[in-house]
Amino acid sequence: MPLVTLTVREGKSSEFKSMVLNAVHGALIASGVPEKDRFQRVLELSADDYPDLTARRTEDFVLIEVLLSVGRSVKVKKKILADILGSLSKGPGKGPGLNPENVMVCFKETSWENWSFGGGRIIHA
Repeated sequence: MPLVTLTVREGKSSEFKSMVLNAVHGALIASGVPEKDRFQRVLELSADDYPDLTARRTEDFVLIEVLLSVGRSVKVKKKILADILGSLSKGPGKGPGLNPENVMVCFKETSWENWSFGGGRIIHA
């Protein structure tokens, strides 16, 4: 059950955020994550709090953090990344049309005993 955090600039439309989150979820499903394991959150930052933007990034810059349980290979993570970028670069009607230079993805791993899905239960310890 990955946990996805999307950070965007304040004011992005619900449609934009949904397209990004759908692209990430689709890539995770393609890597073997069950379709129902969709745990996502969105953080919106003001211009003052937004990450520094270089000449190659615009206000469409998105930061995608994917918290996973340990065990996925670099090959699997590269495939997830390729699928995310492929979906995000699609244009109108199919995706947000993002330039891949405006997309930062960070995979973070944690061991199974660090997850409690509710009620204080750690089911993998």
